[in-house]
Amino acid sequence: MRTERTLTRLDRVFARLDREPQRPAHIDMPRMSRHRFVLLSATLAFYLAIVWAVITTSWLVRLDWQVMFFRPYQQWPQIHAFLDYYVVLGQRGPTAVMVCAWLGWRSWRQHTLRPLLTLAASLLLLNATVGAAKIGMGRLGPHYATVIGSNEMGLGGDIFPSGHTANAVVTWGILAYLASTPRARRWLSALSAVTALGVGLTTVYLGTHWLSDVLLGWAAGLLILLALPWFEPLIALTEVALFDLRDRWRARRGRRAPVPAPAAPVGAPVVLTPRAPAADESPAAHETVGAGHASRTPAHLAQGRHTGRSERTPVTPAGSRRPPHAERVTRNTASAARPLTGS
Repeated sequence: MRTERTLTRLDRVFARLDREPQRPAHIDMPRMSRHRFVLLSATLAFYLAIVWAVITTSWLVRLDWQVMFFRPYQQWPQIHAFLDYYVVLGQRGPTAVMVCAWLGWRSWRQHTLRPLLTLAASLLLLNATVGAAKIGMGRLGPHYATVIGSNEMGLGGDIFPSGHTANAVVTWGILAYLASTPRARRWLSALSAVTALGVGLTTVYLGTHWLSDVLLGWAAGLLILLALPWFEPLIALTEVALFDLRDRWRARRGRRAPVPAPAAPVGAPVVLTPRAPAADESPAAHETVGAGHASRTPAHLAQGRHTGRSERTPVTPAGSRRPPHAERVTRNTASAARPLTGS
C-alpha cells in the first residue's frame, strides 16, 4: 500500500518560494508622486520643528526631563530583560546582516541587483544624514546630563537624533519599500512602523535617549524612505554598470561561451576524399595497398536511415569459432592407443 508523505509547513513555504517568477515584470518602482511629496514636506517640517523646540529649550525639553526623572526602568523592572534583547532590532550591524541576507536571496532569485543596491543607498543616506546631525548638534544623553532643565546641546554628545530609532525605520521599512504587491507593502509598512515605534520607546525606557531624540529619529528615518524614489535612476545606472563590469571580467578571463560550428543540413551527401600521403611515407606503401585497384572517384553515401546495431538481423556464425591448431585432435576421431605399464 502506497502512502503519500504529509507536507509540513516548511515544505509548503519552499514550494511557494519556488513558484516565484524570475525577473518579475509586475513590480512597479515607487515614484515621487504628489502624495509622497506632500508626506516628505510634512515630515521635513516636523523634523525642523523638533530641532527648533529643543534648541529654544521649550516645553519638549521639560517633558524630556520629566520622563527621565520618572525612570521607567524602575517602574516596570519585569520587562527589562526582554527589552534588552528587543532593542537589538534597532542596532545597525545585526539588522543590516539579517535584511541583507533576505534581499540577497531575492536578488539571486530575480536576477537583479536592485534590492541590494537600494539597501546600500538607504544605509549610506542614513549614515550621512543622521551622523552629520549627531555631530553638528552634539547633545548629551540622559545619563550624562549636567544641568537640570537644559537642552544639553553643543556639549560634544552624539545622541540627537536617535540612531537606533532611525535605523529601525530605514532597515525594516526598506522591506515594505521593495515589496512585490501593494497588499504586502501595506502589511510590511505597518509591521515596520510598529517595530520602529517599539525600538524608540525601548530606548526611552532604558534611559539611553531623550523622548525628543526618538521623535527626531522617526522623522529622520522616514525622510530617507520617502526620498528614495529620487535615487532610483542612480540605482538603475549602477546596476547596469556592475553587470557590464562583470561581463568584461568574464570576457577577460576567457569564460566566454564557444560558438558552435554550423551543422551540416540533414540529408546532404558526405564526400569521402582520399588522404594525402604524409611527408615521411614512401609512395611504395600506397602502391602496395592499392596495387590491384584502380583509382576511385569520391564515394557518396546513400541517403537513407542508418540502422543501429540493435535493429539489424542477427546472423548465426557457421562452424567453430576456435582457431585451427595442428596438434589438436577432434573428438570424433579415435585416439591413439597408449602403452600400458605392468601386466
